[in-house]
Amino acid sequence: MNTVTPWSATAQADIENSEVLLERKIFDYTYQLYNTGDSLWIVALLPENRKMAFRAAFGMNSCFEVVNLFDDGDTIVIMLNSRLGSYEVKIDFPDNYLHYTTAFTANMPLMIPFWPRDIMPLTQNGSVENTNGKIHIHQKGTRSGLLYATMTNPKSGSIFYFQNLTSLSPYCEATQTSAAETVGGDWPEIGFKLPVTKELPIPSGKPFIISDAYVIFEDTAEDPSLLCQNFLNNLSKIYSVIPHPKIEYHNWPEIAQKVSKDLYHNKGAWTQTNGFPYLNAYLCDYKTPAESMVQLAVAVPCKEFEKWTGEKQPLCVDLISGLPEFYDPKIKCINRWLPALCDELDNSEEQKKEMVMDSWYLHHPLMNLARLALHKDKTAEKLVIDSIDYVIKVAHHFKYEWPVFYDMETFEVIKKETAPGDGGEKDVPGAYAHLMLLLYRLTKEKRYLNEAEKAAKKLTDIGSDIFYQANNTSFAAGALLELYKITNKKLYLNISYTCLAGLFKNMQIWDCQYGYGKNFNNFFSVFPLNDAPYTSAYEEMEVYAALSEYLIQAKDVAILPSLRILIPEFIKYAINRIAYYYPSMLPKEMLSEEVKTGELQPDLWIPLEDLYNGWEQSGQVGQEVYGAGIAFGIVPRQYIKVKEDFLVFVDYPVTHYTQKGKSVTIVLDGDPDMHCNLKIIALNTINHKIDVLQDREILKGRKKNKKVKEYEVSGKGVLKIQWK
Repeated sequence: MNTVTPWSATAQADIENSEVLLERKIFDYTYQLYNTGDSLWIVALLPENRKMAFRAAFGMNSCFEVVNLFDDGDTIVIMLNSRLGSYEVKIDFPDNYLHYTTAFTANMPLMIPFWPRDIMPLTQNGSVENTNGKIHIHQKGTRSGLLYATMTNPKSGSIFYFQNLTSLSPYCEATQTSAAETVGGDWPEIGFKLPVTKELPIPSGKPFIISDAYVIFEDTAEDPSLLCQNFLNNLSKIYSVIPHPKIEYHNWPEIAQKVSKDLYHNKGAWTQTNGFPYLNAYLCDYKTPAESMVQLAVAVPCKEFEKWTGEKQPLCVDLISGLPEFYDPKIKCINRWLPALCDELDNSEEQKKEMVMDSWYLHHPLMNLARLALHKDKTAEKLVIDSIDYVIKVAHHFKYEWPVFYDMETFEVIKKETAPGDGGEKDVPGAYAHLMLLLYRLTKEKRYLNEAEKAAKKLTDIGSDIFYQANNTSFAAGALLELYKITNKKLYLNISYTCLAGLFKNMQIWDCQYGYGKNFNNFFSVFPLNDAPYTSAYEEMEVYAALSEYLIQAKDVAILPSLRILIPEFIKYAINRIAYYYPSMLPKEMLSEEVKTGELQPDLWIPLEDLYNGWEQSGQVGQEVYGAGIAFGIVPRQYIKVKEDFLVFVDYPVTHYTQKGKSVTIVLDGDPDMHCNLKIIALNTINHKIDVLQDREILKGRKKNKKVKEYEVSGKGVLKIQWK
């Protein structure tokens, strides 16, 4: 038997003893409204006599009087009065899902010390506390306000619940509260609870939205893979009906030039050892020895940018020149730390010790070396080939299930689990598979393909808990898709969906417009770790790059249609958001005065490690030099250079493009009902007559001037830009 609070203990009896205010049938579901005194309930009558109740309004220490009830067939509006204030509840059914929005106007300034959850399962006979259920996914921190749960007794059935936390921003701003950790609970009291006030009361005389909820009902999925697919499908359905914030364009080629200049010339970004220059991990952090991951995290996007510009980038030359110094002959592999400086490690953290390896750190630099090798860099090719046998040896020792930390020489496990009972770094088998497939592309040796398959199978039954670190989970998703394409084994495609479910549940699909969040766009952010309280430039950039590649790889694969909504929309908003990691884009007052590592120079085009929304200042960790490749990565993916002196910019992933004569053809492979933005940007002045066609239909531009032509285009189709 579950324990319940007084606010739920009598709720079922209250509902059963109240009259139905209104009843509406939507396909297989019937919805009934009840006023039980201090609560307005929406009761959903589901197939097989299942019932679920939703508390659309809570009267606190007061009872409701129904003032008006309006139903025009599309929208139901209920006006309620109490001694404390007035409520307006709107109920509608976009795409046949339940949606209810509640606004409250207080009669006097009110402190709100408690609020009950808004979802409660009901029974045919008996008590709420006798129901059983399982919560699969719920909100953590300021991630999306969602809940995915299954009732297992008395009847089975699942519910996907999404609270549009964007709507709560005015309430949080007025009361200095946060929307973090608002959707969750313990069975049977689950769902959303309004943030309680501690500093400021809710003001009187002004309406505030205090709930904006969307609900999807479905049958129960027992298989972890199917549950993850249902999660992605439901998320895309809700995404399609919620409001989305406006897109803001940033001039990324110009930003890339500023970053290149500041990064190359600022002494705080560099140290020198044995005649070679190395990037610091953080600006002015001279105490920590050079790291291989740091150099390569910038070198790879810099090489991509170099190819796009067609001009040699001195930054690339410097970054690659010192890479051989990371090779450690003791283990016959590149090391995380520069071997020449290992005696300077201060042991202040678990990984800041000689020969202590964080499992994902072993693979990440080698992935980037393999990418450079695929760009025909011979230095990188030799290093990755010389190191790969050690990596395979480690995989075999741990049987493709890596701990968090281990000794590189003895393989002694130093830290087995991320937390007691949670296991090690669960997405590392996917990162390892990705590395093996890069080697397979490079060498065509089948042993690497075999290794990738062995590691991938370790991910079979993990479910959405596969997520350890966002970038590695996204690389794993791509590797599993690639394995599916090579082998045609559906198992790998299903595990790929599992990776993506883990990724999307760690995103913030709402726009925080209170506190410091008002100063930048933060819609559709991704968090680097399960428990990270902030988003981070480096991980966001790599997720953006990996998901761009995922959609390109999927152009000839029948993937879940929901992914053709979620992935392109994430890309669109990432391009819009990521510029705000540069401190020069933010007001000075939202930057932390105290910095954990190195220094913070606000006018420098080097991104912050940590970007908080809400009430916390950003940049508390420092300026993340290894995240400086974000601009270099965005430009070649979203801009097409045209010989006639203009650029074509698209903020969706371009799955294919060709230039022929006086035309450019671009293939977009998203969802036809979603939209993205196309810009034709003159490097001087547009002197050509330019036509833009999508699926052979000429499009009309939104805005014209001498340098820019803008168009809104469908997320799926063939674009043709032609000029005379």
